[in-house]
Amino acid sequence: MEIFLEKETALVEAILFLEADPLDEAALSRISGLGRPAVDGALEALEERYGREDSALALSRIGGGVMISIKREYWDNLKDHYGKKNESRLSKAALETLSIIAYSQPITRSEIEAIRGAAPDNMIRLLLEKQLIREVGKRDVPGKPAQFGTTREFLKFFRLESIADLPKLNESEADRFELSGEK
Repeated sequence: MEIFLEKETALVEAILFLEADPLDEAALSRISGLGRPAVDGALEALEERYGREDSALALSRIGGGVMISIKREYWDNLKDHYGKKNESRLSKAALETLSIIAYSQPITRSEIEAIRGAAPDNMIRLLLEKQLIREVGKRDVPGKPAQFGTTREFLKFFRLESIADLPKLNESEADRFELSGEK
């Protein structure tokens, strides 16, 4: 029985290794042909294996899915060589726009401009191209402006399981992300 469990764990590990995006347990079950209890057991075994001090890998939960990643302490040393240097870097303006969207979503262009004090059009275009944000609906006001929110790619980029994992803002920071009289 133990050999069978090791093979199940190895199969789930191989799937996670081959996938570039996080997979939820249902997808892992479907791809592996294993039942949900076997997938859950394999994930527990991998978490235990990767949790040891002698492992540079981690099982990361991102946006409701699971993926294999490098532990943060190792990634900080390796990201310049292995990371997508130029693609993953965001300008200060792009990061500012992205943080406004992340903390205030759903939010329109004009609301971003009111908070930021500058037109966000180029930054929104860049963030859409990088798939860090997406249109999530229309505001029910005249003109029906598009509202933006973050994506699963955003969660993956910042290694967050959900938007609730964003760092908490102190009172003065929170005030900066609010429109006067709104939200």
